[in-house]
Amino acid sequence: MKTIILVDDETRMLDLISLYLTPRGYNCIKLDSGSDALLYLETHSADLVLLDVMMPEMDGWRVCEEIKKYWDIPIIMLTAKSEKPDIVKGLNIGADDYILKPFDEEEMAARIEAVLRRSKTGGKTKTFKGLVLKEDSFELSYKNNEILLTPKEFSMLSLFLSNLNRVFSRDHLIGSVWGYGVSIEDRTIDSHVRNLREKLRKAGFPADDYLMTVWGIGYKWAGKDL
Repeated sequence: MKTIILVDDETRMLDLISLYLTPRGYNCIKLDSGSDALLYLETHSADLVLLDVMMPEMDGWRVCEEIKKYWDIPIIMLTAKSEKPDIVKGLNIGADDYILKPFDEEEMAARIEAVLRRSKTGGKTKTFKGLVLKEDSFELSYKNNEILLTPKEFSMLSLFLSNLNRVFSRDHLIGSVWGYGVSIEDRTIDSHVRNLREKLRKAGFPADDYLMTVWGIGYKWAGKDL
């Protein structure tokens, strides 16, 4: 099920959009401010953000800019303004598409589906608190700064980010990363975890808060699941 974050300061609009999209198989997360959306993305992932432009405190353009700084996630702007400069502004700061209020239910669904299809062509991407891991291009970055990993470190991090809070034994990590039947000592896993932590730390990411040792068992990546 695809998760869509709905951001609008009008509760009625959030309920209406959710009413349209939930029967189509989307998991709708309803948030009434841009700051709440940014906080949500700190510990959760989503497939798309549907973002209202006109909101108090932090407007949609600023929220869009902040999201695009740290997360590789498609954004559709929802606006009552039809003036071309406003639409162009949204697209120039990173929005993937826009929908004008009042909107047509079928058009909204079609635009969402089109943006989600386009986002798939970029490969599978995992995000966590500013970390962006792109599997197809073998890239990892934190706040837009590249982090170079070995293939094994990359595979290990990808496994952790796909399984938040799951404890992996050293044997399981050996099987998942190196392949079952391969003779690898436990200390090799410990060395790779140590190196991965160090590279994340050097990039400014607080690795010790998330890549945790479970004594007597192995390792886990602490975080909130959807």
